[in-house]
Amino acid sequence: MPPAAVKTIRDQIFWQYAKLISKSAGLPNARAFQMSRFTKLRDGEIVWSSTIREWLREHENPETCIYCGAHGGPLTTEHILPKCCGGPDIPDNAIRVCRSCNSEKGGRRLYEWKGLEEKDAIPRIAEGKYLKLLYDLHEQRGTLNVDKKDLGRLMCPACDLRGRCEAEGTVEKMSVFCLEGGFHAK
Repeated sequence: MPPAAVKTIRDQIFWQYAKLISKSAGLPNARAFQMSRFTKLRDGEIVWSSTIREWLREHENPETCIYCGAHGGPLTTEHILPKCCGGPDIPDNAIRVCRSCNSEKGGRRLYEWKGLEEKDAIPRIAEGKYLKLLYDLHEQRGTLNVDKKDLGRLMCPACDLRGRCEAEGTVEKMSVFCLEGGFHAK
C-alpha cells in the first residue's frame, strides 16, 4: 500500500512514477528517495520525462519485447490500456511486445494483468507511458483529485476491479487498481 501522504488519484500516479525514478537511479527500495521524488513531483519541482524521451528509450532496442525482453522474434503492437477498456489508439498507448506477452495480457489493463505482487516489476518504459496516459485520462474525467476517503462513494461502486480488490484486501483503499478500475470494457 502507498504511504499516508498518497491521498488522491493524482498522488497515486505520482507515487508509482516516483518508484520508477528510484529504480532508474539504481535505488529500487530507497523509501526516503522515493518519498522525495514523490513530493517533488506532487509539488511541481520536477516533472516526468517527456514523450519523446519515452519514444527514444523504446527504440533503443527495436527488436526487443518491452514486457519480457525477448529478442529477435516478431513483435506486435500492444495497447497498454486496451482499446476494449477505452484505451485510445495513439502512440502514447502503444508499445511493441512479443506475441506471447500480447496474448498473455490480452484485454486486461497493465496492473490488472500484473497484480499487486508484480506491480513494481513492470518495465519502466511500459509503466512510464501508462502512468502518463492514466494521468491524462483521469484529468479528462475530472477524477485526479478524488481523495482516498471518497473512493468508496465515488470510484468503487463503478469499478469492475472490485472483486480483485476484495481478493487482495484493498477494497476502498488506494491502490494501483484505483488508477485503472474506471476504464473497463463498455
